[in-house]
Amino acid sequence: MKILVQKFGGTSLSTAEARAHVIEHIQDALNQDYKPVVVVSAMGRKGEPYATDTLLEWAASNGNALPPRERDMLLVCGELISAATLCSLLNGHGIPATVLTGAQAGIRTNADFGNAQIHSIDPVRIIEGIEEGKVVIVAGFQGQTEEGDFTTLGRGGSDTSATALGAALHAEMVDIFTDVSGILTADPRIVADAKPLPIVSYVEICNMAHLGAKVIHPRAVEVAMHAGIPVRVRSTFSKDPGTLVTHPSVLKSGPGAVHDRFVTGIAHVAGVSQIRVTPQEGSFDLQLSVFKAMAQERISVDFINVNPSGVVYTVFDHEADRAAKKLEELGLSPQITPNCAKVSVIGGGMNGVPGIMAHIVEALTKEDISILQSADSNTTIWVLVEEHDMAKAVRALHKQFELHR
Repeated sequence: MKILVQKFGGTSLSTAEARAHVIEHIQDALNQDYKPVVVVSAMGRKGEPYATDTLLEWAASNGNALPPRERDMLLVCGELISAATLCSLLNGHGIPATVLTGAQAGIRTNADFGNAQIHSIDPVRIIEGIEEGKVVIVAGFQGQTEEGDFTTLGRGGSDTSATALGAALHAEMVDIFTDVSGILTADPRIVADAKPLPIVSYVEICNMAHLGAKVIHPRAVEVAMHAGIPVRVRSTFSKDPGTLVTHPSVLKSGPGAVHDRFVTGIAHVAGVSQIRVTPQEGSFDLQLSVFKAMAQERISVDFINVNPSGVVYTVFDHEADRAAKKLEELGLSPQITPNCAKVSVIGGGMNGVPGIMAHIVEALTKEDISILQSADSNTTIWVLVEEHDMAKAVRALHKQFELHR
Protein backbone atom coordinates (compact mmCIF):
# COMPACT_ATOMS: atom_id res chain seq x y z
CA MET A 1 0.00 0.00 0.00
CA LYS A 2 1.05 3.56 -0.74
CA ILE A 3 0.78 4.99 2.77
CA LEU A 4 1.23 8.66 3.65
CA VAL A 5 1.34 9.69 7.32
CA GLN A 6 -0.01 13.21 7.86
CA LYS A 7 0.48 14.89 11.24
CA PHE A 8 -1.49 18.00 12.15
CA GLY A 9 -0.47 20.13 15.10
CA GLY A 10 -2.60 22.09 17.54
CA THR A 11 -2.81 25.29 15.50
CA SER A 12 -3.84 23.23 12.45
CA LEU A 13 -6.95 22.08 14.30
CA SER A 14 -7.84 25.01 16.54
CA THR A 15 -10.36 26.81 14.28
CA ALA A 16 -13.03 25.83 11.78
CA GLU A 17 -11.04 27.54 9.02
CA ALA A 18 -7.88 25.61 9.92
CA ARG A 19 -9.77 22.31 10.06
CA ALA A 20 -11.15 23.00 6.57
CA HIS A 21 -7.53 23.20 5.31
CA VAL A 22 -6.78 19.89 7.07
CA ILE A 23 -9.63 18.20 5.22
CA GLU A 24 -8.29 19.60 1.92
CA HIS A 25 -4.85 18.11 2.57
CA ILE A 26 -6.38 14.72 3.39
CA GLN A 27 -8.50 14.87 0.23
CA ASP A 28 -5.40 15.81 -1.80
CA ALA A 29 -3.63 12.71 -0.46
CA LEU A 30 -6.59 10.53 -1.45
CA ASN A 31 -6.67 12.09 -4.92
CA GLN A 32 -3.00 11.08 -5.31
CA ASP A 33 -3.91 7.47 -4.45
CA TYR A 34 -2.29 7.59 -1.02
CA LYS A 35 -3.75 5.75 1.94
CA PRO A 36 -3.55 8.54 4.54
CA VAL A 37 -2.93 7.79 8.21
CA VAL A 38 -3.60 11.00 10.12
CA VAL A 39 -1.93 11.79 13.46
CA VAL A 40 -3.36 14.67 15.48
CA SER A 41 -2.26 16.82 18.41
CA ALA A 42 -4.53 18.45 20.96
CA MET A 43 -6.37 21.47 19.57
CA GLY A 44 -4.95 24.93 20.18
CA ARG A 45 -2.38 26.28 22.56
CA LYS A 46 -2.25 27.29 26.21
CA GLY A 47 -5.51 28.93 27.29
CA GLU A 48 -7.65 27.22 24.67
CA PRO A 49 -10.07 24.63 26.10
CA TYR A 50 -8.50 21.34 24.96
CA ALA A 51 -4.81 22.24 24.76
CA THR A 52 -2.34 20.14 26.76
CA ASP A 53 -1.15 23.11 28.82
CA THR A 54 -4.78 23.99 29.61
CA LEU A 55 -5.37 20.47 30.94
CA LEU A 56 -2.23 20.77 33.07
CA GLU A 57 -3.51 24.08 34.48
CA TRP A 58 -6.84 22.44 35.24
CA ALA A 59 -5.11 19.74 37.26
CA ALA A 60 -2.99 22.35 39.06
CA SER A 61 -6.08 24.34 40.04
CA ASN A 62 -7.83 21.25 41.38
CA GLY A 63 -5.52 20.01 44.10
CA ASN A 64 -2.31 19.93 42.05
CA ALA A 65 -1.70 16.39 43.31
CA LEU A 66 -2.15 14.12 40.30
CA PRO A 67 0.43 11.30 40.29
CA PRO A 68 2.27 10.89 36.95
CA ARG A 69 0.19 7.89 35.87
CA GLU A 70 -3.11 9.67 36.47
CA ARG A 71 -1.82 12.89 34.92
CA ASP A 72 -1.18 11.00 31.69
CA MET A 73 -4.76 9.67 31.84
CA LEU A 74 -5.92 13.29 31.79
CA LEU A 75 -3.51 14.51 29.10
CA VAL A 76 -4.44 11.90 26.48
CA CYS A 77 -7.93 13.45 26.37
CA GLY A 78 -6.80 16.45 24.28
CA GLU A 79 -5.71 14.32 21.34
CA LEU A 80 -8.82 12.14 21.57
CA ILE A 81 -11.04 15.23 21.29
CA SER A 82 -9.08 16.35 18.21
CA ALA A 83 -9.32 12.90 16.63
CA ALA A 84 -13.07 12.55 17.23
CA THR A 85 -13.71 16.07 15.90
CA LEU A 86 -11.77 15.43 12.70
CA CYS A 87 -13.45 12.04 12.26
CA SER A 88 -16.88 13.67 12.41
CA LEU A 89 -15.87 16.34 9.89
CA LEU A 90 -14.40 13.82 7.43
CA ASN A 91 -17.43 11.57 7.58
CA GLY A 92 -19.61 14.66 7.10
CA HIS A 93 -17.67 15.39 3.90
CA GLY A 94 -18.24 11.87 2.62
CA ILE A 95 -14.74 10.64 3.53
CA PRO A 96 -15.04 7.45 5.63
CA ALA A 97 -12.86 7.75 8.73
CA THR A 98 -12.21 5.97 12.00
CA VAL A 99 -10.32 6.84 15.20
CA LEU A 100 -7.72 4.88 17.15
CA THR A 101 -6.06 5.82 20.40
CA GLY A 102 -2.29 5.46 20.49
CA ALA A 103 -2.79 2.17 22.32
CA GLN A 104 -5.31 0.87 19.76
CA ALA A 105 -2.86 1.86 17.01
CA GLY A 106 -0.39 -0.58 18.61
CA ILE A 107 2.03 1.88 20.25
CA ARG A 108 3.68 0.19 23.25
CA THR A 109 5.91 2.20 25.58
CA ASN A 110 7.81 1.96 28.81
CA ALA A 111 6.23 3.28 32.03
CA ASP A 112 8.08 6.60 32.15
CA PHE A 113 4.85 8.59 32.52
CA GLY A 114 5.08 12.04 30.97
CA ASN A 115 8.08 11.19 28.79
CA ALA A 116 7.58 7.60 27.69
CA GLN A 117 9.72 5.93 25.04
CA ILE A 118 8.22 3.77 22.32
CA HIS A 119 9.32 0.14 22.55
CA SER A 120 7.31 -1.34 19.69
CA ILE A 121 4.42 -0.73 17.31
CA ASP A 122 2.01 -3.36 15.99
CA PRO A 123 -0.14 -1.44 13.48
CA VAL A 124 -2.55 -4.29 12.71
CA ARG A 125 -5.66 -2.22 13.46
CA ILE A 126 -4.39 0.62 11.29
CA ILE A 127 -3.93 -1.82 8.38
CA GLU A 128 -7.44 -3.17 8.96
CA GLY A 129 -8.89 0.33 8.83
CA ILE A 130 -7.02 1.12 5.60
CA GLU A 131 -8.23 -2.13 4.01
CA GLU A 132 -11.79 -1.13 4.92
CA GLY A 133 -11.30 2.01 2.83
CA LYS A 134 -11.17 4.41 5.77
CA VAL A 135 -8.89 7.27 6.71
CA VAL A 136 -7.37 6.14 10.00
CA ILE A 137 -6.98 8.95 12.54
CA VAL A 138 -4.56 8.22 15.38
CA ALA A 139 -4.39 10.25 18.58
CA GLY A 140 -0.78 11.41 18.78
CA PHE A 141 1.44 11.99 21.83
CA GLN A 142 0.32 8.78 23.53
CA GLY A 143 0.83 5.05 23.90
CA GLN A 144 0.26 2.28 26.40
CA THR A 145 2.39 0.16 28.71
CA GLU A 146 2.34 -3.63 28.66
CA GLU A 147 0.14 -3.39 31.76
CA GLY A 148 -2.45 -1.32 29.87
CA ASP A 149 -1.74 2.12 31.35
CA PHE A 150 -1.93 5.26 29.23
CA THR A 151 1.37 7.06 28.69
CA THR A 152 2.35 10.33 27.02
CA LEU A 153 5.52 10.82 24.99
CA GLY A 154 6.64 14.25 26.22
CA ARG A 155 6.95 17.50 24.30
CA GLY A 156 6.84 16.97 20.55
CA GLY A 157 5.28 13.59 21.15
CA SER A 158 2.83 13.83 18.27
CA ASP A 159 5.73 14.38 15.85
CA THR A 160 7.35 11.26 17.30
CA SER A 161 4.07 9.32 16.99
CA ALA A 162 3.90 10.28 13.31
CA THR A 163 7.43 9.27 12.31
CA ALA A 164 7.31 6.10 14.42
CA LEU A 165 4.05 5.06 12.75
CA GLY A 166 5.59 5.97 9.38
CA ALA A 167 8.45 3.59 10.14
CA ALA A 168 6.15 0.79 11.33
CA LEU A 169 3.88 1.13 8.28
CA HIS A 170 6.76 1.53 5.78
CA ALA A 171 5.14 4.77 4.65
CA GLU A 172 6.21 6.58 1.49
CA MET A 173 6.47 9.85 3.40
CA VAL A 174 5.59 11.61 6.65
CA ASP A 175 4.11 15.09 6.34
CA ILE A 176 4.36 17.31 9.44
CA PHE A 177 1.86 20.16 9.06
CA THR A 178 2.41 23.31 11.11
CA ASP A 179 1.56 27.01 10.94
CA VAL A 180 4.75 27.91 8.99
CA SER A 181 5.79 27.11 5.42
CA GLY A 182 8.57 24.68 6.15
CA ILE A 183 11.96 25.28 7.72
CA LEU A 184 13.70 28.64 7.32
CA THR A 185 17.36 29.63 7.46
CA ALA A 186 16.66 31.50 10.73
CA ASP A 187 13.80 32.62 12.93
CA PRO A 188 11.78 35.06 10.76
CA ARG A 189 10.87 37.06 13.87
CA ILE A 190 14.57 37.98 14.09
CA VAL A 191 15.74 37.82 10.47
CA ALA A 192 13.30 39.50 8.12
CA ASP A 193 14.86 37.96 4.99
CA ALA A 194 15.11 34.41 6.33
CA LYS A 195 14.75 32.05 3.40
CA PRO A 196 12.73 28.80 3.17
CA LEU A 197 14.87 25.70 2.80
CA PRO A 198 13.52 23.35 0.10
CA ILE A 199 15.62 20.38 1.25
CA VAL A 200 17.84 19.56 4.24
CA SER A 201 19.50 16.46 5.66
CA TYR A 202 18.27 14.62 8.75
CA VAL A 203 21.37 15.65 10.68
CA GLU A 204 21.03 19.31 9.79
CA ILE A 205 17.38 19.58 10.84
CA CYS A 206 18.00 17.46 13.94
CA ASN A 207 20.70 19.92 15.00
CA MET A 208 18.48 22.87 14.17
CA ALA A 209 15.65 21.38 16.22
CA HIS A 210 17.92 20.62 19.18
CA LEU A 211 19.36 24.12 19.01
CA GLY A 212 16.21 26.22 19.02
CA ALA A 213 14.20 25.70 15.82
CA LYS A 214 10.78 24.55 17.02
CA VAL A 215 9.18 23.38 13.78
CA ILE A 216 9.77 19.65 14.38
CA HIS A 217 10.95 17.71 17.41
CA PRO A 218 14.48 16.24 17.11
CA ARG A 219 13.33 12.91 18.54
CA ALA A 220 10.92 12.55 15.62
CA VAL A 221 13.68 13.32 13.12
CA GLU A 222 15.94 10.69 14.65
CA VAL A 223 13.20 8.05 14.30
CA ALA A 224 12.71 8.97 10.62
CA MET A 225 16.46 9.01 9.97
CA HIS A 226 16.96 5.50 11.36
CA ALA A 227 14.01 4.23 9.30
CA GLY A 228 15.13 6.12 6.17
CA ILE A 229 11.68 7.67 5.69
CA PRO A 230 11.51 11.15 4.08
CA VAL A 231 9.74 13.85 6.09
CA ARG A 232 8.18 17.02 4.73
CA VAL A 233 7.55 20.01 6.99
CA ARG A 234 4.63 21.92 5.48
CA SER A 235 2.12 24.66 6.22
CA THR A 236 -1.46 23.63 6.87
CA PHE A 237 -2.60 26.86 5.26
CA SER A 238 -1.01 26.48 1.82
CA LYS A 239 -0.29 23.91 -0.88
CA ASP A 240 3.44 24.70 -0.76
CA PRO A 241 5.55 21.50 -0.65
CA GLY A 242 7.53 22.89 2.29
CA THR A 243 10.90 21.46 3.34
CA LEU A 244 11.96 17.92 2.50
CA VAL A 245 14.10 16.23 5.16
CA THR A 246 16.05 13.30 3.76
CA HIS A 247 19.45 11.59 3.36
CA PRO A 248 22.50 13.66 2.35
CA SER A 249 22.82 11.59 -0.83
CA VAL A 250 19.50 12.97 -2.05
CA LEU A 251 20.70 16.51 -1.38
CA LYS A 252 23.65 15.87 -3.67
CA SER A 253 21.94 14.01 -6.49
CA GLY A 254 18.15 14.23 -6.28
CA PRO A 255 15.64 16.80 -7.50
CA GLY A 256 16.47 20.25 -6.18
CA ALA A 257 20.02 19.15 -5.42
CA VAL A 258 22.11 21.59 -3.42
CA HIS A 259 25.86 21.96 -4.03
CA ASP A 260 28.56 23.77 -2.07
CA ARG A 261 26.28 24.82 0.77
CA PHE A 262 28.56 25.05 3.75
CA VAL A 263 26.02 26.61 6.15
CA THR A 264 22.32 25.73 6.17
CA GLY A 265 20.90 27.89 8.94
CA ILE A 266 21.31 29.83 12.17
CA ALA A 267 19.53 28.69 15.35
CA HIS A 268 19.42 30.17 18.82
CA VAL A 269 18.45 29.37 22.39
CA ALA A 270 17.98 32.14 24.95
CA GLY A 271 17.68 32.02 28.73
CA VAL A 272 20.87 30.20 29.68
CA SER A 273 23.52 30.89 32.32
CA GLN A 274 27.22 30.15 32.04
CA ILE A 275 28.84 28.47 35.04
CA ARG A 276 32.60 28.54 35.44
CA VAL A 277 34.29 26.48 38.16
CA THR A 278 38.03 26.47 38.88
CA PRO A 279 39.74 23.75 40.94
CA GLN A 280 40.97 24.34 44.44
CA GLU A 281 44.65 23.72 45.14
CA GLY A 282 45.32 20.01 45.49
CA SER A 283 41.97 19.04 43.94
CA PHE A 284 42.10 16.48 41.12
CA ASP A 285 38.46 15.42 40.80
CA LEU A 286 36.75 18.71 39.91
CA GLN A 287 35.05 17.43 36.75
CA LEU A 288 33.64 14.38 38.49
CA SER A 289 32.42 16.40 41.47
CA VAL A 290 30.72 19.05 39.33
CA PHE A 291 28.90 16.81 36.89
CA LYS A 292 27.95 14.25 39.52
CA ALA A 293 26.41 17.07 41.55
CA MET A 294 24.44 18.30 38.54
CA ALA A 295 23.20 14.77 37.83
CA GLN A 296 22.07 14.33 41.43
CA GLU A 297 20.09 17.58 41.17
CA ARG A 298 18.68 16.49 37.77
CA ILE A 299 20.00 19.68 36.19
CA SER A 300 20.61 19.42 32.46
CA VAL A 301 24.04 20.72 31.44
CA ASP A 302 25.10 21.90 28.00
CA PHE A 303 27.92 23.61 26.12
CA ILE A 304 30.57 21.82 28.17
CA ASN A 305 34.26 22.79 28.07
CA VAL A 306 36.66 20.85 30.30
CA ASN A 307 40.35 21.74 30.57
CA PRO A 308 43.11 21.77 33.22
CA SER A 309 42.11 25.26 34.35
CA GLY A 310 38.56 24.23 35.22
CA VAL A 311 35.09 23.47 33.95
CA VAL A 312 32.75 25.74 31.98
CA TYR A 313 29.20 24.79 31.05
CA THR A 314 25.68 26.21 30.76
CA VAL A 315 22.34 25.55 32.40
CA PHE A 316 18.96 27.17 31.90
CA ASP A 317 18.56 30.45 33.78
CA HIS A 318 15.82 29.06 36.00
CA GLU A 319 18.16 26.33 37.27
CA ALA A 320 21.25 28.50 37.78
CA ASP A 321 20.61 29.38 41.43
CA ARG A 322 20.00 25.75 42.36
CA ALA A 323 23.16 24.70 40.51
CA ALA A 324 25.25 27.37 42.25
CA LYS A 325 23.90 26.40 45.67
CA LYS A 326 24.79 22.74 45.11
CA LEU A 327 28.34 23.64 44.00
CA GLU A 328 28.82 25.91 47.00
CA GLU A 329 27.77 23.06 49.30
CA LEU A 330 30.75 21.17 47.87
CA GLY A 331 33.05 24.03 48.86
CA LEU A 332 33.39 25.30 45.29
CA SER A 333 33.13 28.94 44.17
CA PRO A 334 31.22 29.00 40.88
CA GLN A 335 31.19 32.12 38.73
CA ILE A 336 27.73 32.62 37.22
CA THR A 337 27.06 34.69 34.10
CA PRO A 338 23.27 34.84 33.68
CA ASN A 339 21.15 35.98 30.75
CA CYS A 340 23.19 34.39 27.97
CA ALA A 341 22.16 32.89 24.63
CA LYS A 342 23.56 30.11 22.50
CA VAL A 343 23.76 30.93 18.79
CA SER A 344 24.48 28.04 16.43
CA VAL A 345 25.79 27.95 12.88
CA ILE A 346 24.62 24.70 11.29
CA GLY A 347 25.62 23.07 8.01
CA GLY A 348 26.33 19.57 6.81
CA GLY A 349 28.86 20.96 4.34
CA MET A 350 31.14 22.73 6.82
CA ASN A 351 33.05 19.63 7.96
CA GLY A 352 36.70 20.01 6.94
CA VAL A 353 36.16 23.44 5.37
CA PRO A 354 38.70 25.98 6.63
CA GLY A 355 37.66 29.50 7.56
CA ILE A 356 34.15 28.95 8.96
CA MET A 357 35.15 30.00 12.48
CA ALA A 358 37.04 32.98 11.08
CA HIS A 359 33.87 34.14 9.33
CA ILE A 360 31.90 33.77 12.59
CA VAL A 361 34.42 35.78 14.58
CA GLU A 362 34.62 38.43 11.87
CA ALA A 363 30.84 38.87 11.74
CA LEU A 364 30.46 39.17 15.50
CA THR A 365 33.50 41.41 15.93
CA LYS A 366 32.07 43.88 13.40
CA GLU A 367 29.00 44.14 15.63
CA ASP A 368 31.04 44.48 18.86
CA ILE A 369 29.62 41.19 20.16
CA SER A 370 31.78 39.32 22.66
CA ILE A 371 32.04 35.54 22.38
CA LEU A 372 31.87 34.12 25.90
CA GLN A 373 32.46 30.52 24.87
CA SER A 374 32.55 28.36 21.74
CA ALA A 375 32.43 24.72 20.70
CA ASP A 376 32.07 22.77 17.49
CA SER A 377 31.16 19.44 15.92
CA ASN A 378 31.18 18.11 12.34
CA THR A 379 28.03 20.01 11.43
CA THR A 380 27.68 22.82 14.00
CA ILE A 381 29.63 25.65 15.60
CA TRP A 382 28.16 27.13 18.76
CA VAL A 383 28.95 30.49 20.32
CA LEU A 384 27.71 31.83 23.63
CA VAL A 385 26.86 35.52 23.73
CA GLU A 386 25.05 37.84 26.10
CA GLU A 387 21.31 37.60 25.58
CA HIS A 388 20.92 41.26 24.66
CA ASP A 389 23.29 40.58 21.72
CA MET A 390 21.46 37.44 20.53
CA ALA A 391 19.23 38.93 17.83
CA LYS A 392 22.06 41.07 16.49
CA ALA A 393 24.34 38.00 16.39
CA VAL A 394 21.78 35.90 14.51
CA ARG A 395 21.29 38.64 11.92
CA ALA A 396 25.03 39.21 11.53
CA LEU A 397 25.76 35.52 10.97
CA HIS A 398 22.82 35.11 8.60
CA LYS A 399 24.20 37.98 6.51
CA GLN A 400 27.84 36.80 6.77
CA PHE A 401 27.02 33.40 5.25
CA GLU A 402 24.67 34.97 2.67
CA LEU A 403 21.75 32.77 3.69
CA HIS A 404 19.31 35.33 2.33
CA ARG A 405 20.42 34.52 -1.24
